[in-house]
Amino acid sequence: MSFVRNHPVISFFVLAYALTWATLPFGSFFAPGALLAALIIAFLNDGLAGLRAIGARLIRWRVRWVWYVVAVAVPLLVHFVTIGINQAMGAPSPNSGQFAPWYGLALVIGMNMVDPMGGPFSEEPSFRGFAQSKLQTTRTPLAATALMAVAVAGWHLPLFLISSYGLQPYEAVTTVAVTFWYGWLFDHAAGSVLITLIAHATEGSINTSDLWPTGPDLTRETWLYVVVWSAVAITLLIASHRFWTRPAPISATSPAPTPERVS
Repeated sequence: MSFVRNHPVISFFVLAYALTWATLPFGSFFAPGALLAALIIAFLNDGLAGLRAIGARLIRWRVRWVWYVVAVAVPLLVHFVTIGINQAMGAPSPNSGQFAPWYGLALVIGMNMVDPMGGPFSEEPSFRGFAQSKLQTTRTPLAATALMAVAVAGWHLPLFLISSYGLQPYEAVTTVAVTFWYGWLFDHAAGSVLITLIAHATEGSINTSDLWPTGPDLTRETWLYVVVWSAVAITLLIASHRFWTRPAPISATSPAPTPERVS
């Protein structure tokens, strides 16, 4: 118990790996293991206050409206830029069935947000709402997010190495890049997990594997998606270099609702 209290983030990731990977022998990746681990470690570490802290970040909606727009716009822009570049490099127009009707995309985003077995709902309260906020109490956002990027990519490792999951090893770079994006957004949006949950659900709203048949066009699209997200992460690191090296905003480490909206 003392180890958990002295090293809550390490304890969380050890348990998250164990719970999530426990179903691999049965051909499954148990994404909710991350959320279960966060709830268990938060309770062991801080009791009911720890659970309330995760819940408070999850429902923190009083942030400036611009962060709601950014949470949706950036992931969609990455998707559409990737699709546009792929077409410019010779790919035919992609299958657009998943974009119709127009409100279908919003429906998918909403479903991704509340799916208890899905990645966004399992990962955001645990990775940002628990682990990142804990790390940032004693580290800069850059150091905390770098550690998160390594740990989160490691948590996803079976998805990249087991062919039946349909992901390639180089797609781990995308996971690292979006971790920096989520970390940046989390801190700028007053430590709101709701905002990063929207962003994560939006990022997963377009099934890129259905845009083109299996072949060179789809392979190129996958590589381009890695490159575009990497460009987003690098841009954030350069353009917001002062943010990354200063102490994290109090709103991103405090579980209590903030009295003012944070820009």
